[in-house]
Amino acid sequence: MEGLMERFLRYVAVDTQANFESEACPSTAGQLDLARMLEKELQELGLADVTLDDYGYVMARLPKNTDKDVPAIGFLAHLDTAAEFNGKQIKPQLVYAYNGDDIVLNEGLGITFSPSSYPNLSNYIGKTLVLTDGTTLLGVDDKAGIAEIMTAMDYLMRHPEILHGEIMVAFSPDEEIGRGPLLFDVEKFGAQFAYTLDGGPLGEFQYENFNAASAVITFKGNNIHPGHAKDIMVSALDRAMEFHGCLPKFQQPQYTSGYEGYYHLMNFNGDVEAARLVYYIRDFCKTGFEARKSYMKKVAEELGKSYGADQVKLDIKDVYYNMRQLMVEGSPLLEIPLSAMKNLGISPVITPIRGGTDGAQLSYKGLLTPNLFIGGENFHGKYEFAALEDMEMAAWVIVEIAKLYESL
Repeated sequence: MEGLMERFLRYVAVDTQANFESEACPSTAGQLDLARMLEKELQELGLADVTLDDYGYVMARLPKNTDKDVPAIGFLAHLDTAAEFNGKQIKPQLVYAYNGDDIVLNEGLGITFSPSSYPNLSNYIGKTLVLTDGTTLLGVDDKAGIAEIMTAMDYLMRHPEILHGEIMVAFSPDEEIGRGPLLFDVEKFGAQFAYTLDGGPLGEFQYENFNAASAVITFKGNNIHPGHAKDIMVSALDRAMEFHGCLPKFQQPQYTSGYEGYYHLMNFNGDVEAARLVYYIRDFCKTGFEARKSYMKKVAEELGKSYGADQVKLDIKDVYYNMRQLMVEGSPLLEIPLSAMKNLGISPVITPIRGGTDGAQLSYKGLLTPNLFIGGENFHGKYEFAALEDMEMAAWVIVEIAKLYESL
């Protein structure tokens, strides 16, 4: 579709890496830079009610062109890239008609992308791939989603013969650090239902996700010159490692799949005097989710009895919940995307989201929001990539969904 690749490459050039440590919204200035760019482009496309608020939320409306009473639907994507991996100075490279061989991402650093290590790469033989130079992530998550929504809106504006109801679009900050929907104004947005463009490979459709919490555990120690440490030094690092050793080893992300939950140590820093651990806690089942949090509290309490209650501090915060329990099987919200894909010759793949999405929190704010594919894989790392042909299909799915809602 015209302009899709150009848009995508333009968006990934903007550094929008989120920052856990910032309390601002958005958490980084680059997200506002991209938001302003999108505000201008939406205005140039001719969409109505284009707004950008002080927090970096961009919203716009494509007016209906049908006399039928059609539900207002929305499409959303997020501005930021992952906080935990370098998203600065991205240098995309293209491979046309991929032949199935190893791809040298960075000859100087010896970084090669191989289907022997990433078998999913073999699914893209013959397609045009967009990849990194091996030193950054790419930003497919979620700038592909932004580019697909923008391209679909452009197409619908240029093809008024395609009848549709009102279509709302929004681009929001800080999804990667779990804050995207916090200041999202659902009432202002005005959609009855919505879809995030934040999924993975071709055909993926998701309407269930992890229940999620974050946990921060801090440990106190006592430092002194190591030559005089006998019976005086207390290592906060040792205490932190003891805590981590109490968690089930094989309930970490690298050992789990499907519906299995996990504890994920995201960050470990400190010294002898003080140490800090940051965890993600994830589970699809609400009972299992509560059990994981309870176990972590129990471990902290037991260590507190040994070290002293003031020596260990645990802070657990719920971030989002599984939207599956809010979804109704057989509803147009779930059936129309499946029909849209089938109409386009795409085989739908219904999978759980082993992660988060703005749609989870928005669903609990009253805006039911399942998740659609964007045509990429290996997010949050140097082997992230997208296939142009699959990105194009994602944009066509948006157009087809709009047509099918109008035909209800």
